[in-house]
Amino acid sequence: MIGIDVISVSRIENMINKFGDKALKRYLNDNEIKLIKSPHTAAGFWAAKEAFSKALGTGIGEECSFLDIEIIKDKKGKPCFSSSTLEKFNLKQADVSISHDGGFAIAAVIIMK
Repeated sequence: MIGIDVISVSRIENMINKFGDKALKRYLNDNEIKLIKSPHTAAGFWAAKEAFSKALGTGIGEECSFLDIEIIKDKKGKPCFSSSTLEKFNLKQADVSISHDGGFAIAAVIIMK
């Protein structure tokens, strides 16, 4: 199953400027916040979590919240989903690709049940 999401980096940047860390804590855990180096990274993580929820077929809501999905980075710095996220949703595998261009972040997620 596949999910895709796109978000304006300025939308996330405005949230951060207005609410600070409170904005990030709305959709990221403490370990994820440590990985955020810029609004571009934060927007990419938002898009990745939205795309993950779309691949599940639930969207963000009661069945799958932003904080149910954890993004980590592998040895090479590539974003991926934590093993606890895969276990929570009984998935064999979940792959993510995040790109940025023209003030937007886009993420594509493919999951295998």
